[in-house]
Amino acid sequence: MNAPVKIETTLKDWETDQEVRWCPGCGDYAILKAVQRTLPQIGADPANTVFISGIGCSSRFPYYIESYGFHTIHGRAPAVATGAKLANPDLDVWLVTGDGDGLSIGGNHMMHVLRRNVDMQIMLFNNEIYGLTKGQASPTSREGTRSPSSPLGSVDHPANPCAFALGSGARFVARGFDVSKKLPDVLVAAHAHKGAAFIEIFQNCIVYNKDVFDDFAAPKGAEERQLWLENGEPMLFGSEKTGGVKGLALDAAGPGLKVVTVEDDDWQAAGVVVHDVTNRIIAHMLAELPFGPFPMPLGVLYDDPRPTFEAAVAEERRRASEGKVASLAKLLAKGQTWTVDGTAADPI
Repeated sequence: MNAPVKIETTLKDWETDQEVRWCPGCGDYAILKAVQRTLPQIGADPANTVFISGIGCSSRFPYYIESYGFHTIHGRAPAVATGAKLANPDLDVWLVTGDGDGLSIGGNHMMHVLRRNVDMQIMLFNNEIYGLTKGQASPTSREGTRSPSSPLGSVDHPANPCAFALGSGARFVARGFDVSKKLPDVLVAAHAHKGAAFIEIFQNCIVYNKDVFDDFAAPKGAEERQLWLENGEPMLFGSEKTGGVKGLALDAAGPGLKVVTVEDDDWQAAGVVVHDVTNRIIAHMLAELPFGPFPMPLGVLYDDPRPTFEAAVAEERRRASEGKVASLAKLLAKGQTWTVDGTAADPI
């Protein structure tokens, strides 16, 4: 992202005087602190930073960041953020949305901001439920989820945010979760990417979907259930304390990925894949891995920049105006014109 001049700030510089109003224990608190820790680390300037959100619990975010912000309408934050970036390409734009706001009514807008590759960070808080409107099933709710809108259990197959982003043409796709100490590292990587950077952040809704991510996010045994991806490093997880080190290898019978056991730390002999963030095919495989038989892939799944939308628009404007002199009078007189003579007393 653009950060023409890095300045020195602290976490306190990014806190507003507004009362933070989420339910006690909500994962949004942890995400807010992660972002407020990240902004000083990247040298962000509050006067050049804007947070744009839609509707939902996550979308209260702009009130709590000491910078510019715009709390927009349901699902339309990507369109507003695109307009802001085109109007001022030097702005550091952060888009905040949720699984309902961003993938239901806003799914179309989300797809287009990703395929256009508008330079911004997109944080999608995924709690697999509609929290603000009292716990209805959302596009990411798991099959069988009981809610006011699905009292017998949801029969919908849930959307996969990272797979959606990759399918929409995103050039940066990552995952994290609210209380992870590694979430700021993911945000730093997203900010360093030039283009649309999509980050799915699993977020615990303490009221309507409590502890739904504990199967992989709980601290105990996390090394067995989480695969933190590092570019250029083998895809290893687990430890001797949890039954041995394991890794992901290519499964020629699939094709796809499979879990293999690593003996004597020899991951090469086990065929463990080395993570390459520019490999789009592997990124798709990681995004689609079913949790349970596989660990949850976290960190940067894909990072392969390409020219941004606003840069292409600026170049198009430059070519269109090259060699021309701006003249409003000439523009108004262009084409068919008429000269009207006479007065009301002596009409033509």
